[in-house]
Amino acid sequence: MFRFLKTLGLSTLAVASVLALAAPAVAQTTGVKNVVLVHGAFADGSSWAKVIPLLQARGLNVVAVQNPLTSFADDVTATKRALALIDGPVLLVGHSYAGAVISEVGVDPKVAGLLFVAAGAPDPGQSFADMAAAAPTPPGFAEIKADSGGFLKLTLRGMTDFFAADVPHDESVIMAATQGPTNSACFGAKITNAAWQTKPSWYIVASNDQMIQPDLERALAKKIHATTITLATSHVPMVSQPDKVADFIASAAASVHVP
Repeated sequence: MFRFLKTLGLSTLAVASVLALAAPAVAQTTGVKNVVLVHGAFADGSSWAKVIPLLQARGLNVVAVQNPLTSFADDVTATKRALALIDGPVLLVGHSYAGAVISEVGVDPKVAGLLFVAAGAPDPGQSFADMAAAAPTPPGFAEIKADSGGFLKLTLRGMTDFFAADVPHDESVIMAATQGPTNSACFGAKITNAAWQTKPSWYIVASNDQMIQPDLERALAKKIHATTITLATSHVPMVSQPDKVADFIASAAASVHVP
């Protein structure tokens, strides 16, 4: 081909340009098959119990992280450990406080996109508590109790009437019993990365949330330029409306672009 182009009187530089134009573009695929779910405070991995089988039924590989909630660094490490065991690109999903965790961890090259479920999205140098201070204190905070070691738990009323107000009572009672005690220091740790600045993001606003102000959630979704839906739920849409949450996660996983 090079000799043929030379006979047309093209210079070496022009020949190189023609060949570059003829080269195939770098392929960009759409969709990921891996979803990593990260729970927030006053919870554990079972928060996602209703969503997991719905995502698996769509052919997705799903992993739920078990955050120790002993420190922000420990939760970041637990999420990184989960990512390290997965082959291929990932949609990283975080609920509530875990929005800070996925913002920090999401710079990992495996992470193709971030999805926030009624979650925080702090700026670099900002903690979850700093971010939350921009809005009035939600009513559920009155039901958070600390032990002598600085670990926090929700009272039974806090879980049934505020955190999971639209979840059947027998389920919310179990959620209260299985909640992970959360080190108060988790909320004060300042993040260094904000992966939502460079990765595509999705957001679920819980319009009846009594743990994070819905107006703050809307502002955060707008700040991170997220594809957003609003569900009329309490703080735990993945428990009270798992079908809609799974649909949104699956849609995000299918649409994210992977270089």
